[in-house]
Amino acid sequence: MATAPIQVTTPFLPEFRAYTDLLQGVWERNHLTNQGPLVRELESRIPTHLGLERPVLCVANGGLGLQLLLKAMDVRGTVITTPFSYVATSSCPAWEGLDVRFADIESDHLTLDPAAVEASIDSSSEAIIATHVFGNPCAVDSLARIADKHGLALIYDAAHAWGVRHQGKSILSFGHASMVSTHATKLFHTVEGGFVTAAAPDVMDRVEWMRRFGHKDNDSFHGIGINAKMSEMHAAMGLAVMDRLGEISGRREKICQTYKEALANQSEIRPAFALRSDTEWNHSYFPVLFESEKNLLRAVQRMGQDDIHPRRYFYPCLNQSFSTDDRDGCPVSSDISRRILCLPLSHALTDAELARVIRALGLAA
Repeated sequence: MATAPIQVTTPFLPEFRAYTDLLQGVWERNHLTNQGPLVRELESRIPTHLGLERPVLCVANGGLGLQLLLKAMDVRGTVITTPFSYVATSSCPAWEGLDVRFADIESDHLTLDPAAVEASIDSSSEAIIATHVFGNPCAVDSLARIADKHGLALIYDAAHAWGVRHQGKSILSFGHASMVSTHATKLFHTVEGGFVTAAAPDVMDRVEWMRRFGHKDNDSFHGIGINAKMSEMHAAMGLAVMDRLGEISGRREKICQTYKEALANQSEIRPAFALRSDTEWNHSYFPVLFESEKNLLRAVQRMGQDDIHPRRYFYPCLNQSFSTDDRDGCPVSSDISRRILCLPLSHALTDAELARVIRALGLAA
């Protein structure tokens, strides 16, 4: 009997009726976009759910959110960022015409190394973009000191970090601003989408009109902007998913714990990162680190034979993908990226499928 394929992740879908009940209101109001009531409700509920004191603004996707923050904060010149992240972390500032400079990562946490960041700063530097990779918080206190010392904007790519808490508060409380992705692959999603938050009210004000073609209200034109609005249909999905987050998170936590127990007896594979202290993690990904790339490739081949499809997040590291002088300047990231593999993780992964992944991984090791 053929077995079903196991993907690295599976989007969560709420009960169909829960979604269509919200859509019924959209049909009755005939208000599909342009800051409709469901978008406004989502923008109200997100900070409450996360325990976040800063306001949020929803956008069409996380990448546009990052680009809007860079524009709203008037970042020019050079941004210093991580080579170990999804490509959008670097392609968004590059798309905005900024120079991207890579600093290496910490080998234990896989987030930006503050010492490497400070060593990369020069007179052209204007911002740090740091990723809470796999939901593991950056060294927020050290990065804040560096940003303050050198007068740099500190923006967090929190695409992976929905629900993470650090030092007793939402991870989105740190830095000058943060972007969160709500893409369908994320723990909390709106199919496509994202949101931004910033400490400074004037930054949030600029993002608000910049995401709406430059309109501050329905008639006035305030400045140059783009269309980065979230639709009512996308907000409806977010509201329906939000009501199920406890169930989603609980299942993912159980899967991660099972993986950890299985890895306890493995000599050549281990969890890829150490969770930073004083952190409540969201179990968004489960990456493992192999002793060699050869062992990783063997594991991928063995799992593929059983129709199991892990992903090499993040390979190759970005300094090797971009046209940059930093191609050989981030040895830790380069090494980690060759040996790291994300195992299947989603609310939908059954116990039988989880056992299948573990068996394949054990045979491959």
